[in-house]
Amino acid sequence: IPQQAYGWGKFHERFDIAKEPNEAHRFGWVVEIDPFDPSSMPVKRTALGRFKHEGAGNTINKDGRFVVYQGDDERFDYVYKFVTDDKVDLENPKANADILDRGTLYVARFNADGRGQWLALVHGQGSLTPELGFADQGTVVTFARQASDMLGATKMDRPEDIEVNPKTNKVYVMLTNNTKRKADQVDGANPRPDNKYGHIVDITPDDGDHSAATFTWEVLLKCGDPAVADVGATFNPLTSKSGWFGMPDNCAIDALGRLWVAT
Repeated sequence: IPQQAYGWGKFHERFDIAKEPNEAHRFGWVVEIDPFDPSSMPVKRTALGRFKHEGAGNTINKDGRFVVYQGDDERFDYVYKFVTDDKVDLENPKANADILDRGTLYVARFNADGRGQWLALVHGQGSLTPELGFADQGTVVTFARQASDMLGATKMDRPEDIEVNPKTNKVYVMLTNNTKRKADQVDGANPRPDNKYGHIVDITPDDGDHSAATFTWEVLLKCGDPAVADVGATFNPLTSKSGWFGMPDNCAIDALGRLWVAT
């Protein structure tokens, strides 16, 4: 869309945008499965927003609520988090079955001073009004990208996986690359134009509270070969000659709190 590059609409009416203009809106959601119940029906958790999901980093906040960090895997798109209204009931797992249907979706703004804000994607707040095209909360989550544009969130270099470190409470964001960023489009959180190799940003929630409206952030490293000056890579000085990497994609935190990165 709009080019219809794959031509599916010629063979399946559901992909003919002239006949089914909303078909694309049925994709781009987080779907939850219950691995303990093979007969259960997968459920779209639409409150988490519609975009090009790559990863979802989860944690139980210190107040008991569940928090999901998410990236939109597209150049110049956003980092999100979702905070549930309800607390996780560890004694009765079935009580948590639909916990992801009730909560608040936020998008991140990374300020140049190393501070940041989570902007609530809530119908009726700020620019997200019927007068500006957002009829209800369903419209907000379906068009999460456009809503984030309206709020002035920070356009990132392809946020892919995000994970929460349970040892340090830091949140790691893999930013894979963005060769379309021009010199006049760089900012603190996306410091390189023509960013072929990507970088990693870490977020520290204020007071260790993942529901907080503010956070601090830093660029953990800029990827690429540090031996090539024009690349502008930054790694720990103890990194071996062949220890550098590019294009961070997926990541994981092990039991000792170490960050593992797939490229």
